Amino acid sequence: MSKPLLEIEHLTTSFRISNQYYPAVDDVSLTVHENEILAIVGESGCGKSALALSILGLHQNKRTKMEGSINYKGSNLLSLSDSNMNKIRGKEIGMIFQEPLTALNPLMTVGKQIEENLDYHTNLSSSQKKERALQLLAQVGIPKPSITYKQYPHELSGGMRQRVMISIAIACNPSFIIADEPTTALDVTIQAQILDLLKEIQKETKLGIILITHDLSVVAEVADRVAVMYAGQIIETGTVEEIFNQPLHPYTRSLLNSIPTTHSKNQRLHIIEGTVPPLDKLPRTGCRFSHRIPWIQSYAHEEQPGLHEVTPNHYVRCSCYKHFHFKNEKGAPIVNVSIKG
Repeated sequence: MSKPLLEIEHLTTSFRISNQYYPAVDDVSLTVHENEILAIVGESGCGKSALALSILGLHQNKRTKMEGSINYKGSNLLSLSDSNMNKIRGKEIGMIFQEPLTALNPLMTVGKQIEENLDYHTNLSSSQKKERALQLLAQVGIPKPSITYKQYPHELSGGMRQRVMISIAIACNPSFIIADEPTTALDVTIQAQILDLLKEIQKETKLGIILITHDLSVVAEVADRVAVMYAGQIIETGTVEEIFNQPLHPYTRSLLNSIPTTHSKNQRLHIIEGTVPPLDKLPRTGCRFSHRIPWIQSYAHEEQPGLHEVTPNHYVRCSCYKHFHFKNEKGAPIVNVSIKG
């Protein structure tokens, strides 16, 4: 495997609520290598986007407390000043935000928004910046770059806006990209195009990518490794093949069992009971998923669940995975989901 590009160690990001701090990202450790796509999956409210914004230092400092380390090319990003962090954002680490219509400036043309990133991080002349912007628009598959260059975000389709976001993220040839739900609200055809584009860019540049999503079909399509996140914690990590074909944690198995398949058209769709607790009501001891699988006896859960390496580099949190079965299906087989090659 290639060398580590980003190493997150014991990261805890806490938000202040009524003068008390509550961890939304709780003791998370992850590594991303060069030329690797690590997918972080989980339902809304589990801490995925909070983790992404922690890496880039984009949380409001007065209401946020961060502990641990985020090591990128030998530097701990948490220890950098704002000015030094600004030199990394957009240049070394690119970000594809979840909502391009919100992330893009409605009062600036597409070309000027791409050039804004180049303004900050390069010494290119005006003509060189325009040439680079047109090159980037063509690279991300926009058919008429010279026209799109002069347009405003509201004049573009959702897929076109997402391509513009990608062009901004890769403008300065970063080594690492965070893609936060890059295919949300796009139709299936456009989703496939965006995913193909990300894979093509990675193949050309050897990027390391964190892909944040709740769409497991996206994960199966593009990821190399997967980290499943629940209630601020990483509860299972492994290769795509391990997570999809040999899932262990009850939450991972429940997510996979919720995917409709052609073989289940006459069966009731599986629903995970309950919801992720609010941040200030989240239990900080015991298995955080236990209240959503109440038919599993309490003895099956650890008081302080840790990550266990069950096979090389396949980790699962809490011993409850050894005792889990789906409700009314004692000894239910582990779900199998085919992986595209």
